[in-house]
Amino acid sequence: MRVKPIKVFALLAVICVGSLLLSAMGDFPAFGDPNSPANAGQLATHYITQVRVETKVPNIVTAVLADYRGFDTMFETVVILVAGLAILAILRRPACESSRRFAEIAAMKSHVDLIQVTTCRLLIPVIQLFALYVIAHGHHSPGGGFQGGVILGASFILMALVNGLRATLLRFSEKKALFLSAVGVIIFAGTGLICMLLGGNFLDYEVLHQILPYTDPVMARSHAMLIVEIGVAFTVMSIMFLIYAVLSSGGEMEGGL
Repeated sequence: MRVKPIKVFALLAVICVGSLLLSAMGDFPAFGDPNSPANAGQLATHYITQVRVETKVPNIVTAVLADYRGFDTMFETVVILVAGLAILAILRRPACESSRRFAEIAAMKSHVDLIQVTTCRLLIPVIQLFALYVIAHGHHSPGGGFQGGVILGASFILMALVNGLRATLLRFSEKKALFLSAVGVIIFAGTGLICMLLGGNFLDYEVLHQILPYTDPVMARSHAMLIVEIGVAFTVMSIMFLIYAVLSSGGEMEGGL
């Protein structure tokens, strides 16, 4: 069997890059080294020692992502939205009459597995409830908007795999998914704009204590993290399901896997 030159080139590229990465591992500090640059730096020391004092949030990772590094996280959310819109713009196409007829015939002939449907009905509410817990407690325990959004998106994908894409789109349509994906970014950016209107800097959550009841500047930062994490979850959930829907249906949003 003749090997294509492009495959040989790809193999050589993988070997070269892999060898370079493996050789660079010798320059890494030892695992857990307290004197490594990541641990001994002034910024890292500030995060470790001052996060609970400045934000009342025990989860350092969430505090860094949603507060100290809020600009970066907001634009990561925007990147997810733009990536999803780009995939839709490239692959989305109207369903032709023949494909619709084929989907209807396949739906009529398909055998609905009672065990799968029943299991799906039992699992999906639990999965979605757990996703809400991950979002709501992401600043106090492992979790957050990205993780909760992925779990929510996975629940809708599971629903589409078992009940069919058309039945799932009746509950969570393409328009709703697009709307929620944009709303997620608006929530994140809108929180920053409200901070500016209250006299603070963009995403400077401390000033939100002026409108959040029973909070001081420190607790306002904690509550604001929950608000922006909800926005992240909306965008991640919607785009994740839209990407699955358009790829599994050949861009027609009909039939699916």
